[in-house]
Amino acid sequence: MVSGGSAIRGSRVGSGPMGEQDRGVHADRISISYWDAMGNETVRHFAANLPEEEIPEVIDSPSTGLPAGRDRDNPPQVAKNEPYKTHLAYVKERRSEEEATQILDEALLKLRQRRGTA
Repeated sequence: MVSGGSAIRGSRVGSGPMGEQDRGVHADRISISYWDAMGNETVRHFAANLPEEEIPEVIDSPSTGLPAGRDRDNPPQVAKNEPYKTHLAYVKERRSEEEATQILDEALLKLRQRRGTA
């Protein structure tokens, strides 16, 4: 016979029933439903005292990745995805052809001066 053993294997000394009496009382909260374009509902819980402007109007649906909004009949539409742009494409949007030529000429002149070939 083993002395000092627990009556229930694997339990700890002082352990008791689990529940709110041990963990405290849950804070008041509200549940907000969001719907995506495929009709999937996602429920998010927020603190009851959270100001309305801090509760998001649109979230990403965890099941589809689509945007989900609070209006079941008019879910948000998917924004048009633009193709990936290279760094050069962004530069071309900001600079005209003349500006690009001028900047390139200045850079080449500085490089040649440093090398002593200007």
